[in-house]
Amino acid sequence: MIREIVEIGHPTLREMAQEVPVDEIPSKWVQELIDDLIETKRFANGAGLAAPQVAEPWRIFVAEVGNNPRYPYKPPIPLTVVINPQISFNTEDRMSVYEGCLSIPNLRGIVNRCPDVRVEGRDQNGDLVDKTVRGISAGTFQHEDDHLNGILYTDLVTDAKSLCTWGEFERRYEGDFRESVQEIEARYVG
Repeated sequence: MIREIVEIGHPTLREMAQEVPVDEIPSKWVQELIDDLIETKRFANGAGLAAPQVAEPWRIFVAEVGNNPRYPYKPPIPLTVVINPQISFNTEDRMSVYEGCLSIPNLRGIVNRCPDVRVEGRDQNGDLVDKTVRGISAGTFQHEDDHLNGILYTDLVTDAKSLCTWGEFERRYEGDFRESVQEIEARYVG
């Protein structure tokens, strides 16, 4: 089912999400929430979606990129479901990236993210997830994990002057940002 994506100002976006009990992962409510997150993310052309964005205070997010018109410069991310994630940084390096958010319509801004992270948690079957994510995709996982901690990317913007609408981003900044993405991918992904 496609859910309503709540927007900045909704209280669930500022709450610390709750751990999902591992024995509840196979339950109907968890599986339906995961299915709804995937369907809603795809419908909205998002790169990821976290449960708080559909007003559900649980530590679950999904990430997936493939031929996404909102993010034509993002490399593919196979569908990934992470329950009770823990993200750790594998480097002190940081990359400056433009981010947007389905819960903050028509706005983009520059955030510093770690370009090499370890993602641990459980998948939709309850199996352990332990993967390394590098390049700009690492920022996607950090962005979704932030939602589970009540953090929005606008809290992390390095300079408020970088905030712009999607139209202005496409017109004025996307070309240079695409070049930056290529450099990040070459350096961290190979």
